[in-house]
Order: sequence, then structure tokens, then C-alpha cells
Amino acid sequence: MSEWFENEEFWIDTYPFIFPDKVFQTADQDVEKALALANYKEGPVLDLCCGPGRHALAMAKRGIKVTAVDRTPFLLDKAREKGKADGVEVEWVLEDMVKFLRPAAFDCILNLYTSFGYFDNKEDDLKVLGNVFQSLNPGGTFFIDLMGKEILAKIFQPTVSTEYPGGEIIIHRHEIFDDWSRIRNEIIIVKDGKAKSINMHHTVYSAQELKDRLTQVGFSEVILFGNFDGDAYDNKASRLIAVAQKPQS
Repeated sequence: MSEWFENEEFWIDTYPFIFPDKVFQTADQDVEKALALANYKEGPVLDLCCGPGRHALAMAKRGIKVTAVDRTPFLLDKAREKGKADGVEVEWVLEDMVKFLRPAAFDCILNLYTSFGYFDNKEDDLKVLGNVFQSLNPGGTFFIDLMGKEILAKIFQPTVSTEYPGGEIIIHRHEIFDDWSRIRNEIIIVKDGKAKSINMHHTVYSAQELKDRLTQVGFSEVILFGNFDGDAYDNKASRLIAVAQKPQS
């Protein structure tokens, strides 16, 4: 059976709500903070699961050599369009994150805004992290940003609805399952008097679970943060950010 994220229609239907203009406007600030936490100096960077390319483009505008990978043609087409309009060059690669591997090619790899844990087989997450490790140069850094399990447990609401300026109402129905390791989201889009339901699910990681997986594939040092400003991962955290270092040798 195919995975939910392989359905192109999901991304087409949710694009206006997941990727509004404001997320493109804040991309440069996100990139600045992420690269600072990763202690990035120079060298090629991989944006893994780049979506419509907002962070890849922000890095390319800084003169960074960027490779951006995503498995969704619709999102990559959006990224290419924006790159062409902005006059910046990015290497866009259509590939699944579990398959993409380019040994010792990057000095920094970014995976932002919970673009991880989508696979039904949780061991595929380990394959992704192994590919990331191999794709980094010695001494390279991996920056991953998730909604941590501890944060989710604190803010969890079974149902949330949002009304958008165009009149659309988006209803999110959340369900925790598989012994608090997965979350199932039903997204109901109400527009012009009609409702459409689409579904997604993914693994949720605690700080320790994520750290354990990163060290399991070979990362020697893993530092955790609670937001893009570099604050501690504690009871005030809004994101689970891990910065993992590949050994020099």
C-alpha cells in the first residue's frame, strides 16, 4: 500500500494552508537562526524535504550552494517557479528522503518543520538518519526540527478549527495511537459549502528518543534546543530541535 504523503492531491489541497505567504516571509529568519545553531560557516548545504523551497531559496540568496530534495512533484514545481522568479539557483532533486544518499557531499543538512517520521515503518526513519550521516562530510552538522512529544502532550487538543480570510474553514481532528508513538490527523476543508476530508499520520519523538536514534547511526554529539532562538529544551519549549555532529574521522 502507498503512504499517505505519496498522494499528490493531499499537497495540492493543503498547500494554501500549510504554505501561506507568511511562511515564505519568515524563511530568511528561520535560516539565519538554524545555521547559527548549527555553527555553519561555509560549504554546500542540503535542504531535505524542502517542500516549495522557502528555506532552500533563502539560503541560496545568501550565496550558499544548496541542494534541495523532495518527493512531491507539485511542491518541487512550486519551488522551481519561485527560484526562477527570484533569480536564484538551487539544485532541485525529486527523490524520497529514504532513498536519497550522496556520500560526503554536504557540510550541513537541514530538515525543518516536522518533515520527519512520516513512514509507516519506523525503521525507515533510521534509514533516513543513516543516509543523512553518510551524506555529511566529516565534521558536518545535521539540524532537525520537530514537534516534540513532550510539547505535543502539553498542548494536545482533539479538535481544532481555523477560519481563513477567503472564507475556508479548516478542521483538524487529532488522535494519538500506537502507544503514544504516532499521531493521526484528519484535515477537513470546508469551502463553498462543501467539505473534503484528507488524512495524514506520523511518528512523534521525545527528545531522548530522537537523540538515541541520532547517536545510533553514528553522530558523536547531539545538542537539543527548545526553539530557533537556542533556548533550552524544557517545559517552555515550543519545538524540539537537535543539532547533531558527525565525527571528524
